[in-house]
Amino acid sequence: MEQQIGTGIGMWLVLLSAFVASCSQEPPPQDTVVTVPAAQAQNSAEPPAATELAGTSWWLVKIMSMDDSTAVPDDPSQYTLAFGTDGTASLLADCNRGTGSWTSESAGQLQFGPIAATRAMCPPGSLHDNYLAQLPWVRSYMMQDGHLFLATMADGSIIEFEPANGE
Repeated sequence: MEQQIGTGIGMWLVLLSAFVASCSQEPPPQDTVVTVPAAQAQNSAEPPAATELAGTSWWLVKIMSMDDSTAVPDDPSQYTLAFGTDGTASLLADCNRGTGSWTSESAGQLQFGPIAATRAMCPPGSLHDNYLAQLPWVRSYMMQDGHLFLATMADGSIIEFEPANGE
């Protein structure tokens, strides 16, 4: 148990330093989820830098906020994130689907472009709004023990994913 706590603190420190380094970038507009026509979002995609994320798919494990709150989905397979090799990102946020672009100019850096998402009303208890609101603020990532961790610059949230379908 103590080793897990120490490992968790170490991960937070690494991600926090990546977050601080990314704070000098211009924040996205206050409306963090932008709904645009899918064709427009796909046309704005730029090919990502050669990175380990291209061609991977992930399921949401949890969203950890700096206020010590943690949001855990009932069914991780209902919250997905897939990184296309052409710079497109596709996602499932419970009862909503989305697409957009992603870029990684160097190892550990990650940024999403506008996300075009459906706006269906998901059932009570859904994390769809929380999940979609995090992505525009992502500025860095790291992989540890087969999991993907995204760090945001807004409130310092850490979003943890596991490989989809045991990939």
